[in-house]
Amino acid sequence: MPRKIKNNWKVPAGRPLTEMDEIILDYQARGYLVPSRDLIKTPEQVEGIRRSGDITRGALDLVASEIKAGMSTEQINRLVHEYTLDHGGTPAPLNYEGFPKSVCTSINEVVCHGIPSDEELLFPGDIVNVDVTTIYKGYYSDASRMYIIEDTYPEWKRLVRVAKECRDIGAATCKPYTFVGDMAKAITRHAHQNGCTVVRELCGHGVGLEFHEAPDVDHYGVRGKSGMLLVPGMVFTIEPMINLGKRDVYEDCDDGWTICTEDGQPSAQWEHTYHLTPRGLEILV
Repeated sequence: MPRKIKNNWKVPAGRPLTEMDEIILDYQARGYLVPSRDLIKTPEQVEGIRRSGDITRGALDLVASEIKAGMSTEQINRLVHEYTLDHGGTPAPLNYEGFPKSVCTSINEVVCHGIPSDEELLFPGDIVNVDVTTIYKGYYSDASRMYIIEDTYPEWKRLVRVAKECRDIGAATCKPYTFVGDMAKAITRHAHQNGCTVVRELCGHGVGLEFHEAPDVDHYGVRGKSGMLLVPGMVFTIEPMINLGKRDVYEDCDDGWTICTEDGQPSAQWEHTYHLTPRGLEILV
């Protein structure tokens, strides 16, 4: 049973209960973790996040058209930085808690938070995650893609494919009044069925009005029990980090950001920002 939070969902005084109120209050009374009302985005806020997402998507499309062997990860950083500014946005990672660049570039055994550098070059066979987060008129959007440089080992290509399938299979389970754990269980099952593992130390997150909001969107869990109840109006990312080898990771002590696999095997990740509607998830970017 998830940890109990008392009175997380509150109904404004004098307003009649809606059907959604009644459902959420019932789960809350039974001790489940439910969202607070401020996690439910208005249609205007969703539209703002969507427009931010247009810039994020455009930046990732630009990277797709330009990325190649011999390119430095700093060149990717400059592409994303300049595209974002040219379209009226701000790169959210830049100076976020001291992060020095506008984008994360994570190659091969780097799981996430790789810092772009002039000295770090792309080689044929590399697999690269590029993670872009944009602020536009106060709204945040977050997405990442994998890129294969020319061609790579069959097992690495399979890893990239399985990671994308994990994200999409997890997203397909997300319906109103299911739990984060339902999505997480589907992701873990698919990864394990394909001989891969799921990183547990990092997760997806709520997003939209801030870079990172509640809930934590873990990619492992127990169906029907773990994680927050998902309700219409929530906006969050799903971004499982899938390893070809063991799930264990470590943080680079030199830069305080880069997360790598313990065994040196490659990792892959795909990310969308989603809006939960009464019918299921809508991709915002």
